Amino acid sequence: MPKVNVYNMDGDVVGEIELNDEIFGVEAAPGLIHMVVLDQLANRRQGTQSTKTRGEVRGGGRKPWRQKGTGRARQGSIRATQWIKGGVALGPKPRSYRYTIPKKMKRRALKATLSSKVNEEKLIVLENLQFDDIKTKQMVKVLDNLKVNSGALVVLDSKNENVEKSARNIPGIKIGLVDSINVFDVLKYDMFVITRNAVKKIEEVYA
Repeated sequence: MPKVNVYNMDGDVVGEIELNDEIFGVEAAPGLIHMVVLDQLANRRQGTQSTKTRGEVRGGGRKPWRQKGTGRARQGSIRATQWIKGGVALGPKPRSYRYTIPKKMKRRALKATLSSKVNEEKLIVLENLQFDDIKTKQMVKVLDNLKVNSGALVVLDSKNENVEKSARNIPGIKIGLVDSINVFDVLKYDMFVITRNAVKKIEEVYA
């Protein structure tokens, strides 16, 4: 089982924790991770883009000129696609980009992603993360103590309004819960900061 240090909010090592091999010691799966990320991005797309066909554009009810004898090309409507203000041929219409991937594949990809954070030494376990009031300076100080200079995903075991509101104005920092973490967010943020209780909860849910 991989072992990592446990830090307090002052950045001092206060212990050690053994991580579950089934979650934090999984082999890399770049192909599977790629599939899951594409699935998440596709499911986020709204698919609301729309253009009007020649049947939906206003006007063009009569033939602009007679079929023969004018010397001009025949035209059936001033709202045909080649006309200014005409309809759009083969343009986008509202659609759903959503598709599904089996839950087992998503779980496997998440485990592989978490394992990569351990292997890259970008996983930090906190003994506790608790503030008495809402202060951004407190959160900034904790991150500085942990030497988190780049983006970080901070995972809690339960909702904590003081922590969430203290971190929401810090660029590159996102607060997440155990039941809301996903492959895309874990990959997006350079560091993965998690409390000891959240580690236990992840191991209970995903083991």
